[in-house]
Amino acid sequence: MTHKKVAIIGGGLSGLYAAYLLEQQGITDYLLLEARETFGGRIQSFAPENSDASFDLGPAWFWPDIQPQFAQLIMDLELESFNQYDTGNMLIERSRSEPPNEVAGFVSSPVSMRLKQGMESLIKVLRKRLKNPHIYISKQVTMLERQQEHVEIHYHDSHDKQPQSVTVDHVLLAIPPRLVIDSIRFTPELPSELTKHWKNTATWMAPHAKYIAVYEHPFWREQGLSGSARSLAGPMVEIHDASQGSESNYAALFGFIGIPATQRKEIGELQMKAYCQQQLVRLFGEQANNLKADVIKDWAQDGYTATQQDANDAIHSLAPLCYVEHGPWQHKLTGIASEWAVEFPGYLAGAIEAAELGVSRYLALKALAST
Repeated sequence: MTHKKVAIIGGGLSGLYAAYLLEQQGITDYLLLEARETFGGRIQSFAPENSDASFDLGPAWFWPDIQPQFAQLIMDLELESFNQYDTGNMLIERSRSEPPNEVAGFVSSPVSMRLKQGMESLIKVLRKRLKNPHIYISKQVTMLERQQEHVEIHYHDSHDKQPQSVTVDHVLLAIPPRLVIDSIRFTPELPSELTKHWKNTATWMAPHAKYIAVYEHPFWREQGLSGSARSLAGPMVEIHDASQGSESNYAALFGFIGIPATQRKEIGELQMKAYCQQQLVRLFGEQANNLKADVIKDWAQDGYTATQQDANDAIHSLAPLCYVEHGPWQHKLTGIASEWAVEFPGYLAGAIEAAELGVSRYLALKALAST
């Protein structure tokens, strides 16, 4: 049976960054398993046909003034960023029967920044930097089995379900705590109190849905509007300009849908899109009907992000313990998904923070074992 020093379960930002940190320490004897058909996890994008634009379906912003570690990574990887567009007035919609109120906009503080070509460019650059050939997509982990000295990882190909296994010294869990408990069986079981805590840790973005409307140009700016809006009428409760800077050949608006996940599912995607488009026309006028493309990403329907519990649970608590304190799993597991971050849980900066803490812990345990 194949043996590796460490396995990373999950190929989102925290998983890829952990691999990047391991390779910087000269450790290439690791394995990375991602269940999706692409890397990035909750970092996904929408690219309209015949366009060089890319619009974020997941997280889009970072704040250099309060997240210097993440900002430094962006600089180190030589990625270009730009300020979130917020020039002009914003709109307030209180009901569907009244026209929206136009009020003075405001500049966000700290400054919200985005990446040219979207956050997916960060994933692409990180993946390209990795030299290890044992980095896989479409590999679903189903069980972790504690043996005398190692952990055996059972997984299968997402397409042919062919069972596979590998043994490792340590496992870095780069998927949300709740998803770990919901999708992976542990033999023997994890301590009950830890299992309860991980299961009760809400997954960021899991209950939410995002709508993006793509246009030929940002017509709202010509009206003196920033593209920002708040609404009590819905379905979108918060709207922003999603255009990818001045060099892109397309512009966009995006909004967070305020309708609960269970109701969204009953309404259906096509009708949900229609409601969102109607709202944009109410807010920004008939030009909002001139769509080039639109898309809804409902994270509550994403099986690699959300569990059934996530549909109605959006309350975020403090980060849970990222390791097992006692018993057979002690020193064998470390959680490194963003939810395990202490300072920025759930954010992109949290994924970097948690991965760095997790890799540091693994290196310390490795050094302790060799003494």
